[in-house]
Formats: sequence, C-alpha cells, structure tokens
Amino acid sequence: MDPAGTRSGPAAPGTADWSALGTQVWLVVTDPASLAAGRRLLAADRAVVAAACCRFRPEAELMRLDTAAGPVQVSLLLAEAIGVALRAAALTGGDVDPTVGAAMVAIGYDRDFAQLPASGPPVKLAVRAAPGWQQVHLDEAARRLTLPPGVRLDLGATAKAWAADRSAARLATALGCGVLVGLGGDISVAGEPPAGGWRVRVQDVTGRPEDPPVGPASVVAIQAGGLATSSTTARRWRRGGAVLHHILDPRTGLPAPEHWRTVSVAAASCVDANTASTAAIIKGRAGADWLAKSGLPARLVDAAGNVRTVNGWPGEPG
Repeated sequence: MDPAGTRSGPAAPGTADWSALGTQVWLVVTDPASLAAGRRLLAADRAVVAAACCRFRPEAELMRLDTAAGPVQVSLLLAEAIGVALRAAALTGGDVDPTVGAAMVAIGYDRDFAQLPASGPPVKLAVRAAPGWQQVHLDEAARRLTLPPGVRLDLGATAKAWAADRSAARLATALGCGVLVGLGGDISVAGEPPAGGWRVRVQDVTGRPEDPPVGPASVVAIQAGGLATSSTTARRWRRGGAVLHHILDPRTGLPAPEHWRTVSVAAASCVDANTASTAAIIKGRAGADWLAKSGLPARLVDAAGNVRTVNGWPGEPG
C-alpha cells in the first residue's frame, strides 16, 4: 500500500519516502514547506518507538522483558504499545495475540526481515498454541507489567499501525497542515486532507507509486483515520520445502493458512484497520463474513487473486 496520485500538479503535497528498520516509510504533507521538518520529526518518532518496541534490537526495552522476573515497571511508551496489543487481542477473540514472540523465533523470523535469508535449511515446525494474551497483566496507569515465565511478546501485529497513528497526529499538530504517514502497509492521516482526499494505491506488496502494481490493485481516497493492508505475500521465506510467512495463528503457533493472501481495511484509526485486516487473514474463509459484520469497508484477495469487497469499499477499476 502506498500514496498514489500525489506527485503531479502545481499544488501537489510534499512527499518523502525512505526505508528504515526494514520498513518503507512514507510522509506526505499538504504544505511542502513543512516536509523537511516533518521528516525530522517522523524519524525521531520512529527511533523512540523502536527503542521501546523493536524485538530485533537486543537493547530494546521490549527485549529486556525476556529476562525480567516478576512485575516490572515499563516506560509510558511501551505500556501504551502493550495496551494497544492487548485491546486488539480482546477485540478479535485472541486472533491477534501478542504472546506469539517465541513462535516467531521458532519459525525463523528472529531478525529484521531485510536480514532474513530468503531460503535456508528446514526448521522443525510444531503445533504449539501461544500462551495467550490473558496471561499478560498490565496496569497501564501504574505502568506495571507481569509476564509469566517463558512468555515472549511480539507487538508486530499492532505496533507499526499504532506508531503511524501516533506520528500522524503529532506531526499534524506540530506542522499545522494535513499529514499522511505510511509505515509499510499501514497508513494514518491527520489534519486537513488535500482536495479529494488522500489517494492510496492498495496492492499485495507495498511499492513505489511510479512502479507497476504487484497483483490486483485499486486506488482509493480517504479523508481521515487509517487504512491498513495485511498480506501473506509481503514477508515470506523458505525453509527446506516449507514456505513461511509472518502472520501466525496463535492457536497453532504456525503461519495462518493462506485463504486470503491480502486484506485491506479502512477504519477510524490505522491500528483498528490493521487489527481487523490481520484477524481476517487468521480467520481464513470466515474472515470476509466477520469483516462484513464489523461494518468496516474492506477488500480481500484470495490465494487465486480473486477480489471480494464488503461494506462499501470502492469497486475495482474497470
């Protein structure tokens, strides 16, 4: 998912994109004069969130929880990120569960994806349910966290979307203009939108707007909130004869079966959109009906490339 149609015309917003921490970062502002300041603020935000939540940095606060004994006090930022993850778990009946950290490592996703070999020797795949989000006890007001021994957190299903929401709101306030923040497949907007809304191209794998889309694609416009795409095609690797991806079913600790290869959702926030898109992939065939009942506009692409839309998602271009 990436901004589209924002690079031409005399009133085109300012746009910057770069790669950081294995993620494509997009910043679009309606006031081009604010772009440089916005980029500095967004880079600083990314660094602060990574220092708290990144599971690929041994020095990150999240990683230090692996050796913590008993209740520990955590930073305000990490407490908020964990609170968001627990809320997502509750809303999805445990489909989006932050206690899959050990399972992620077991299938080989133990480093930044850019450093993960595309292929390698077989890994032992065993069905083992995640400990479960109910085992995590957080007093968010006091910032006190209790994890049972052996429970390893992975906030990847929510932290990026939450970070996009956080940064978009902060930048819009600081810069006094409309802002779009994109972190991989997660997009959040804040402030006054450009005329016609923020145009976003939705596809299987995030790419640059000038590149041909990967798989079936559509362009939609949003005025506020967030748009998120979860996909089994974006982060996948091979170990022996097994093709693996990063969206795990917490009931098995293994990659979710690929009934839907891509799900995109629009919601009042990016984190709500991403929670729903990830849960729909994990729910498999039932994901479409679950999204239809949620009332959220969504676009689902099955393993064969067939597209289904629900709740008023714009139709595919003719």
